[in-house]
Amino acid sequence: MAAPPPCRALGRQCRELRLTLGVADLEGDTPDERDALATWLLGHRERITFGRLHALEGSLVVDARLHVPCRYLEDGPRTARCRAHGFTGQLPAAQVPTPPPLRHGECRFSIVQDARLREVDLAPPTAYRRSLPVLAGSNPCATAPCRTADNTRGAACCRDLIVDVVLPLGEDLLEALLRSRKSPYVCKVKRTDEVTVECEVISACHYLEHDGIHCGLHGLKRPDGNEAKPELCFEFPDLSDPELGGHPGCVFLDGKTAGRPDG
Repeated sequence: MAAPPPCRALGRQCRELRLTLGVADLEGDTPDERDALATWLLGHRERITFGRLHALEGSLVVDARLHVPCRYLEDGPRTARCRAHGFTGQLPAAQVPTPPPLRHGECRFSIVQDARLREVDLAPPTAYRRSLPVLAGSNPCATAPCRTADNTRGAACCRDLIVDVVLPLGEDLLEALLRSRKSPYVCKVKRTDEVTVECEVISACHYLEHDGIHCGLHGLKRPDGNEAKPELCFEFPDLSDPELGGHPGCVFLDGKTAGRPDG
């Protein structure tokens, strides 16, 4: 376990962190790819509040607040205590804003379009006159017993994500604060290069329907004809990577079905 962060007092950092998250490469990714990646990331709002998208040294990034407390915080009804340093006192009231809805009608959603989050009317799937009937309940993930590390069951792929934190070498305090977040809501923190730290965050996607399983964007089209649902959501788990090999109970890992997630 990493050493406790060198804090000098209780503060806002005990409950949340202000971070900059990498979204896409401004040169290597096309505008459509950048919009899709940003739509995917900004959808995961359960424990992340997102600010504005902007350019930073050749990358598209977004400012964010990560609402996961420090593992050393004992947060009582009146007094908080740091188990690492012994600080005690009162903390500012927790302020986790309720994010605005991403859905505004049957086919109207907030998605990232032209590098901005905006309301867009999406087109339903084309109904071909001579198409074959599709059996109801064809989503293989609908009854899967998959679960995230906090034992929340169902749609595990849509409930956690791996993010790239823009955190240059020398930002020792912020890196220590990130490494001290409460597990499993933030875990697998590792530096990947001189400016980026990677970590896994449990923060459910708010494009999920009320059943918490199906995706509201599934099958819908952007005005330019591209899929509204980010392509990243269709990627099959990489079974060759032990760290990205899927969640417990995944129907694909269990070999019970073939194909890709289509929720």
